[in-house]
Amino acid sequence: MKRVKLLFIGLLIIPLLSMTIGKIELKVKSLLSDKVELKIPTEFDIMSKELIELKYPSERRPTLVYSNESGGINIGLNLTENKASQELIELYVENFVSAFKNKYPSAEWKDSGAKIINGKNVGFLKLITPAIDTKIYNVLFFTDLEGKLLLCTFNCTEKSITKWETTADEIMNSLKIKE
Repeated sequence: MKRVKLLFIGLLIIPLLSMTIGKIELKVKSLLSDKVELKIPTEFDIMSKELIELKYPSERRPTLVYSNESGGINIGLNLTENKASQELIELYVENFVSAFKNKYPSAEWKDSGAKIINGKNVGFLKLITPAIDTKIYNVLFFTDLEGKLLLCTFNCTEKSITKWETTADEIMNSLKIKE
């Protein structure tokens, strides 16, 4: 009887342990002069300006990027000059979906839309796009901040999706605007 109890307890504990092993630890950070809160993996550091310019050659690069040590997994923020309001978020979703479909016709779409996160209407796109030597999982989420469009991104390689997809959602769902 004792063996049966131990076996039963073992069968209960093993799944619980496996759920916590490999979980990515996040910490809420105050960003952009304390106007935004976002959960960021604890092991991520701010990417240097030089590395941001190499990794994001476009002039539309994020102004703040957190990255893992290898630089392969990133969270970026950019407060653009584009006008934005809560009422315009759905329109931005439509425009971004159209632009990404034109730029990446072979992209694999996971989801897109708008939802309320911490009281704010937030638009989002989730897709896998081709890159030079791999595919990239992109989560783009955005809302308004002080009348401007705040763009946030999460990127990782396709091989990391299984490990990071749930965490990317947790990061997006942690977005809090402090106006």
